Amino acid sequence: MVQANTVIGILGSRLDHQGLGKRRHSRWRPTVGILMHPEFPVDEFVLIHHAEEAELAGITLRDMRGLSPQTRFSAYVVDYANPWDFGEVYSQLHDFTRQYRFDPEQNNYYVHITTGTHVAQICLFLLTEANYIPGKLLQTSPSQEGVQGTYQIIDLDLSRYDQIASRFEHEAQEGIAYLKSGIETRNPAFNALIAQLEQVSIRSAAPILLTGPTGAGKSRLAKRIFELKKQRGQVSGKLVETNCATLRGDNAMSALFGHVKGAFTGALTNRTGLLREADKGLLFLDEIGELGLDEQAMLLRAIEDKVFTPFGSDKETSSDFQLIAGTNRDLFWQVREGKFREDLLARINLWTYELPGLRNRLEDLEPNIEYELQQFTRKVGHKVSFNKTAREQYLAFTYSPEAIWRANFRDLNSSITRMATLASGGRITEELVVGEIGRLRYDWGSFKEEARAISADSLLREVLTEEVLAEIDHFDKVQLAEVIRVCRTSKSLAEAGRTLFNVSRTQRASNNDSHRLRVYLQKYGLTFADLA
Repeated sequence: MVQANTVIGILGSRLDHQGLGKRRHSRWRPTVGILMHPEFPVDEFVLIHHAEEAELAGITLRDMRGLSPQTRFSAYVVDYANPWDFGEVYSQLHDFTRQYRFDPEQNNYYVHITTGTHVAQICLFLLTEANYIPGKLLQTSPSQEGVQGTYQIIDLDLSRYDQIASRFEHEAQEGIAYLKSGIETRNPAFNALIAQLEQVSIRSAAPILLTGPTGAGKSRLAKRIFELKKQRGQVSGKLVETNCATLRGDNAMSALFGHVKGAFTGALTNRTGLLREADKGLLFLDEIGELGLDEQAMLLRAIEDKVFTPFGSDKETSSDFQLIAGTNRDLFWQVREGKFREDLLARINLWTYELPGLRNRLEDLEPNIEYELQQFTRKVGHKVSFNKTAREQYLAFTYSPEAIWRANFRDLNSSITRMATLASGGRITEELVVGEIGRLRYDWGSFKEEARAISADSLLREVLTEEVLAEIDHFDKVQLAEVIRVCRTSKSLAEAGRTLFNVSRTQRASNNDSHRLRVYLQKYGLTFADLA
């Protein structure tokens, strides 16, 4: 089916005038000239004009009807007081897009941007670029060949332009690499997460929630997001960050929202507060699950309305910030326990990204080891590296079940830093690796022994009755006891699920470890809250 062509244009008070006598027919008039191209038939023409230009609009439309009797013509009148007032012009042209019934399935739309004031042209461009007008731009210009002039069609779908699309793809890859600190990560799930986060960081100012175990890299990623947004001109303010676990009582209110002098004992001067400091920038609240309910309520209002009231004040203040929240807790479980506001979780849960721990990203161990060595080299000013045997020895241990990486990338950073500091001549030797492995075994061993200290039967008797225990096979008791141990050493249901299903989760299209673990526990009438 051939689609009809509809042109939307603004009357040009100078270019479309060209004298009101017969001479106008011998001169190029942009609006009229559009109809003089047989290869570009116009089925409908919408002419936008100011109320004060009714006479010129009538003459122009009459001439256009004479040139193209088959075209349907209509006029749309605007009446802004100042044609150079961007807000007023945009508002009235936006009203046109809401009143006009567009049908992209049946029509091709072309927006003529040659006539009208520069302000009007810019407004039409923006309305088309934002898809309020679902069409393409039409640019005309005079020529020596005749009064019809020439025309050019500009498609704002940049994906159609290979060179531009290639540039955008290159910029996206640069952004992704920047968010990963230049580390050539290999974990498919993590790479997909970062690829989407790069798009969200640039296109959205909505809250972002980063979840995952301690040491998974939430804080570092938040800083990278800020720097990327700053590079792309998305923020002009600064990055303000705090760990909510350090905020308690009056100090929490004061630190976040500021206070006035005399608000409480010790408040000797006014305090701005972190939210106000983050104006036009980014606020990173790590461990947001540690905030009190009162602070959560005020934070919700500040996110939604960009206003809040400093502690002890009766006057509101404003701050236009973007929030990134971090947590290693299961906030949904905290909502059920009454420890976290459901409305706040709904507000910050628009873009949620769960960062996997190092044990779930073992294929990324080697590139992260290289990254840590590079960072140490930059810091001390001389190159540090493994010798071949030492590297193989260290990698064999890091991939083994012994290496639990309890603190995730913090453990790895500490490990590399220790060896690099002791490396004489910048070479990490087998001797240093043996010593480091011994230290890691000792550090992690205390956690393993603590988890194994309680026998299976005594552990199960803490949560199950003797009647229930009598009905469970020894095989199931051993399995259930280990599940309970993992739950007790995990900070959330999700973290326990990731640990227990660390292999099978990588073979599934979607990972709902929490649900799998919840169903398993329900077989025995248990919940994670009972065990935690």
